Amino acid sequence: QVRLVESGGGLVQAGGSLRLSCVVSGRTFSNYAMGWLRQAPGKERESVAAISRFGSRTYYVDSVKGRFTISRDNAKNTLFLQMNSLKPEDTATYYCAAKELGNPTQTMSPAFYDYWGQGTPVTVSS
Repeated sequence: QVRLVESGGGLVQAGGSLRLSCVVSGRTFSNYAMGWLRQAPGKERESVAAISRFGSRTYYVDSVKGRFTISRDNAKNTLFLQMNSLKPEDTATYYCAAKELGNPTQTMSPAFYDYWGQGTPVTVSS
């Protein structure tokens, strides 16, 4: 069984930064392509960023390109999302997700992923 636990969310002013982390346990972390997705109140869950199993390829939704960076540390079983220049429209619950032996070619849809964390809320005030 794979377990994903996010942390790092919180309240920040517009223009500020946050760094989200997701610790994965239960299986070999490098077996999983990973992603960050978010869901704002009343909206569908959307993919924000994806990263290949060894971190050589990353993908971002247009709205966060140049502001967010996805990365991973396979030695520490941890996925990161560095979020800079935050905007009120980035307010959402952020989820990390894992796809066993996945090969992302873009920011993959929620249906692509096998496992999910519980989410961490991010609120950006104007």
